[in-house]
Amino acid sequence: MTLRIDISGVPSEPVRFAASPMAELTAMLHVLAEPGHHPQFAGWAADVWAGLRPELAERLREAEFLWRSSQADFLIPARPRPTLAEELDDVDRIDDETYVTAALVTTCGSNRVHFRGASPLTDTAARERALEVAQARGALQEAFAERLLADPAAVRARVRATLEECAAAFFDDAWAGVAAQLAGDLRLKNELLRRQGVAAALASVSGAVALAPDGDCIVVDKVQDKATAARGAGVTFVPSVFGRPHLVAVHAPGWHPVVQYPVAEPGPAEPVSLETVTLRLAALAHPVRLRLLRTLARGPHTTAELAHFWELTPPEVSRHLAVLRRAGLLTAERRGRYVRYTLSLPDLTALGTDVLSAVLR
Repeated sequence: MTLRIDISGVPSEPVRFAASPMAELTAMLHVLAEPGHHPQFAGWAADVWAGLRPELAERLREAEFLWRSSQADFLIPARPRPTLAEELDDVDRIDDETYVTAALVTTCGSNRVHFRGASPLTDTAARERALEVAQARGALQEAFAERLLADPAAVRARVRATLEECAAAFFDDAWAGVAAQLAGDLRLKNELLRRQGVAAALASVSGAVALAPDGDCIVVDKVQDKATAARGAGVTFVPSVFGRPHLVAVHAPGWHPVVQYPVAEPGPAEPVSLETVTLRLAALAHPVRLRLLRTLARGPHTTAELAHFWELTPPEVSRHLAVLRRAGLLTAERRGRYVRYTLSLPDLTALGTDVLSAVLR
């Protein structure tokens, strides 16, 4: 499953790299709304919540649908500016219909609201559909959608004021702390782009981003199959520290494609592709393979040893071991006439503590 961004129509500079204060603030707001996604920032999030004025905390909760599950497209700009105030000014220039539609997509759920070209501000059926879906998601979503449709200008002003208050409350300090890291990443990406070209620069972004062999398309590993075109504006890549490990893409019709990517950090390798995760989960779904892994967790074994231990035939064990190897959960080493299989503990650990504890139990 991929997002494919057509860059064939871009005459020059098909990709650009730039830091965005507003995109990083959006990433911070997502951390505050979903601290469980970002355990490395759990302490930071707890400190921020503890220091917020109650009124600002309430305002963040009432608008959290703009950044919780997905980020509203207008919060990740295609043309980043040096300051948050400048980027907020750009948002103010977006017409009400575009703003409201983008806000409703995140409030109602990106896969659950489709207006088919009709504006919920002027079309009764589209308006009722948006409110119906928002209501199904919860009372807070319904109330926000009602306010947005009744008085877009008031909601837009309130959202901007909330973001400006966040700047004073926590963003300015946090931005100062990550600015050097973002600048260093941008220097690396732009140097790669200049010296080695688009493919090398994209490869340094993430293992989930690549240039298609024909050079006409950027392929991003995402949950759904989608396609968009960069047209003459190219694709903007925005680094993020607080967004780690998420890879966020703006690709809706009418919006310039933007990819917000996590800045690399020292430590474990970045997450594997969705295809590999799918293979590993499928490999673990069979009870026999789980038994084999539990045995291999105690040390290397040959096919014959595993067959004897579990009273299986060697061919049957071999078939299961082949599935586990394709998923990258085993390594094999030949010792004379025999091949000994070893559990790849780091790769198993990356799937989660519940899986690890079940196998090691």
